[in-house]
Amino acid sequence: MREQTASEQALGEQITREQMIEEIVGREWEFFQNTKNEGGRAGCQDDWETFSIMRESQFQAWPDNLLESYLADLREDAAIGFNPVEQKYARMMETTDPEKYEAFQDQLPAVPERKRRLADAIAAIQAGWMESFAENYPHLAGRARPVHTSQDSEEEISSQTYLRGELLSYSEETVVLYGEFIKELALQGKNLNEMIIENTVRRYGYASLEEAEKKLSCL
Repeated sequence: MREQTASEQALGEQITREQMIEEIVGREWEFFQNTKNEGGRAGCQDDWETFSIMRESQFQAWPDNLLESYLADLREDAAIGFNPVEQKYARMMETTDPEKYEAFQDQLPAVPERKRRLADAIAAIQAGWMESFAENYPHLAGRARPVHTSQDSEEEISSQTYLRGELLSYSEETVVLYGEFIKELALQGKNLNEMIIENTVRRYGYASLEEAEKKLSCL
């Protein structure tokens, strides 16, 4: 279990929200650059613009305490030589390529049962939110990943599997905070997937989800 450091406790006072997001995305990009793929370097590893838009859109929807905790995770990961991005993709292979995953799963860090249960529950909730989003914005949703783990293949990774893999790369403290955030959004009737995609389309110049959906419907 990661211990909260003095620097983490004071993080919110030391840097702004925008600076936290900038550092998080920068650190993730560095980890991404050091992630080795079986088939060689992936094209997306050279696409900083898309990477930064997608990741910033996600973190802009997060509350400060979650950003602070995740940034502390990334700083500690760098300090101990752990690559969470590489681990994230390795975890996804549990369902996208079970045979290969079986061969190396014992080399991965053990996942506490509480953390795994939380990650599974959160990923299932957000899969439901993505289904709701698709009902209202089918053309935008059609540009996204398949929704459910049952749709995984070696060629395509579902959003449910992707999120579960990402959550398992976080510290347990960060996953707990993420779960609390999801619970609060649910109580407020909000949809995190919709919030993130709205941030994304605005980065691409659209005024709203409705405008982006209308544009795509004409293509």
